Amino acid sequence: MKNKYVDFISDEHFLNCIGNLHNSYQRAKNSVKKEKFYDNKVDTIKLTFDSKFNDIDQESLVGAEILRQIDKSINNFIGTFHEEILGGIKGFEKGNLSGFDIKADDDTLFADIKNKHNTMNSSSAESLFQKLAYYADHYKKSKCYWVQMLATKSFDTPWAGIINGKEYSHSRVFKISGDRFYALLTGQDDAFFGLYRALPIAIDDFLATIESGKDTIEHSALAEIKAGIMKSNRTILDEISYDNYKYYLGFDKL
Repeated sequence: MKNKYVDFISDEHFLNCIGNLHNSYQRAKNSVKKEKFYDNKVDTIKLTFDSKFNDIDQESLVGAEILRQIDKSINNFIGTFHEEILGGIKGFEKGNLSGFDIKADDDTLFADIKNKHNTMNSSSAESLFQKLAYYADHYKKSKCYWVQMLATKSFDTPWAGIINGKEYSHSRVFKISGDRFYALLTGQDDAFFGLYRALPIAIDDFLATIESGKDTIEHSALAEIKAGIMKSNRTILDEISYDNYKYYLGFDKL
């Protein structure tokens, strides 16, 4: 029977990858306690403008602010999502703390996946090149890739040049954009586009399988703040302002 979502992985694998990402989101949100959320002080003046000018209710606004604070973790989750998706393609597997993110079953390909092109400094780039060159030297028939899922253009090119002040090159070390890497592993030029088009449908299908209330955040900063307003009768923003600025003149009146 024809797959519902994409041709290069099973529907079951696709939904499992979405489920794993959903769980990661929930754990990240639940890990942000009120004390941690307040660490750098919350700018409730800005949040007031955001709420009014963008017509966003206060609860949704604070939820979005919590997500913004854990954005780096979420970027890592997206990288893992791509690893899991690509690891489900026949002939390839996802790395498990093995020094690579994706490899071919026959050891002809090794790859390290970064979700964004600008997530590495020069020292990190040098370390990555050396790691990929090691795999290329150890597995003589392999090609090794630095994959940039969100690149500034579409490319598949040898990775050579000055890195951290040193000249590096290797005949079988490459850098490649996300679309080209999906095409390389699937044999379908538009595989990445196909994933993009299928995601909203697959996510809706996954969410429909979740029991009502199962994904409710019970231990997050937002839940703690909401518990506080049950006692204080403040608005969410007033509660946050009081918690952060009660020592400022006048804020004790909130």
